[in-house]
Amino acid sequence: MATFKEFRNNVKPNWCPGCGDFSIQAAIQRAAANVGLEPEALAVISGIGCSGRISGYINAYGLHGIHGRALPIAQGVKLANRELTVIASGGDGDGFAIGMGHTVHAIRRNLNITYIVMDNQIYGLTKGQTSPRSAEGFKTKSTPEGSIETTLSPLEIALSAGATFVAQSFSSDLKQLTSLIEEGIKHEGFSLINVFSPCVTFNKINTYDWFKEHIVNLDQFSDYDPSNRAGAMNKIMETNGLLTGLIYQNKERKSYEDLIAGFGDEALSKQDLTISQDQFDKLVAEFK
Repeated sequence: MATFKEFRNNVKPNWCPGCGDFSIQAAIQRAAANVGLEPEALAVISGIGCSGRISGYINAYGLHGIHGRALPIAQGVKLANRELTVIASGGDGDGFAIGMGHTVHAIRRNLNITYIVMDNQIYGLTKGQTSPRSAEGFKTKSTPEGSIETTLSPLEIALSAGATFVAQSFSSDLKQLTSLIEEGIKHEGFSLINVFSPCVTFNKINTYDWFKEHIVNLDQFSDYDPSNRAGAMNKIMETNGLLTGLIYQNKERKSYEDLIAGFGDEALSKQDLTISQDQFDKLVAEFK
């Protein structure tokens, strides 16, 4: 069984010192080892942004995609080889702006993949512009007078879209984050894990200290029931989305792959999909 160290490679991350993404990378590597994966059984698909670099920092199959398109690629990988554990990753701009349409439809399809969003409430790679997750009044290079737009609530959207696993964590809480990624990997369906990952260079508001002061950790509530969808939505609104832990999980709904007629347990990439010339001619004839 692979260890945490076996998910490391020789590529040194070039994130800013103190970036929350370092902890997210470590949590993914620890979680993969803890659930018994081997590097060749894991695929990490990322988009564009600071977070997009993560697919090259983990010893596993990796693909650095294009902006907002990590999820379509990840879904294709999973459908082609369902034996792989597929983790998609991106930032709040990648997943909740240009890629928001893909995020919503991936949620409702419920493919068996895990989507980890590194949420720093700003566009970091392009040097600090307002993102869909920035607060009203947030001042950046793109909103020097302060943002006039309402902050997007991905957790509320996920529940509304029919998510079967919704969690949120904080990059400085490595123990909780690792545990949630483990549970997301084991969940049979789409797992959304939003992670507060402070940008130490361009976001001087939503800092580590700010999150520590404002976050409500669900782990402290012994009576919280993550199977209660209405209760989960109420708790999200009650805390203004500043909560961490397993927020909601539906273990009853089947994954997308298990609902496709004729979709076998064997990976599609390993099946013999060749057809005879007669079968091909018959297929073509149907379109004439």
